[in-house]
Amino acid sequence: MNGTVYALEDDASISGLIKVALQMNGIEFESYSNIKDFYAALDKRQPDVALLDIMLPDGNGLDVLRTVKLRYPLVSCIMLSALSKEEDKVNGLNLGADDYVAKPFSVLELTARVNAALRRKRRADEVIVGGLTMNTDTMEVRLRGERLELNKKEFELLKFFMLNAGKVLSREVILMEVWGYEQGETRTLDNHISRLRKMGITNLETVFGVGYKLATD
Repeated sequence: MNGTVYALEDDASISGLIKVALQMNGIEFESYSNIKDFYAALDKRQPDVALLDIMLPDGNGLDVLRTVKLRYPLVSCIMLSALSKEEDKVNGLNLGADDYVAKPFSVLELTARVNAALRRKRRADEVIVGGLTMNTDTMEVRLRGERLELNKKEFELLKFFMLNAGKVLSREVILMEVWGYEQGETRTLDNHISRLRKMGITNLETVFGVGYKLATD
């Protein structure tokens, strides 16, 4: 497969057309008609691209956009909406959308835009912070050229820091985003931080009384 696309679209006929067009291009496609099911799918597996309708029966696609960009910043988001005025497009793009396609649209054009997003995504799989280089697709991490051997949770923790490099991250936010709970025993977090530091990641700083920060220099 050339990539994975999820669609949050309550119109089954539109989803069906998109599915045929993308699958003909070797792109895996899944569609969800409500926000609850869409979030449940994201929690299990993140796609390369998300197609988001705005006017949904159980909420607003722009709110979904904000959540996706906060929790899953590597997912490219393309808005699909009957709201086609310039201010609607500008609003969506300003909220973090990677592209905006107005309905009705050509499935050929949409396919081209999805393929463009997938090409950008492949180029963006590598994250670099200082001497750290991470390939989020292969899970390979190198520190000043030397490969680090990380377990799954160490990788997820370091990825979260690298995607938020320079930001002060509270313990609560880290526990929620990496371990899935807001409160609990923070010894696990401290132990993981200690192991990353022992590997040579010395720019992982403690912000006393708050949490941690991955310094960018």
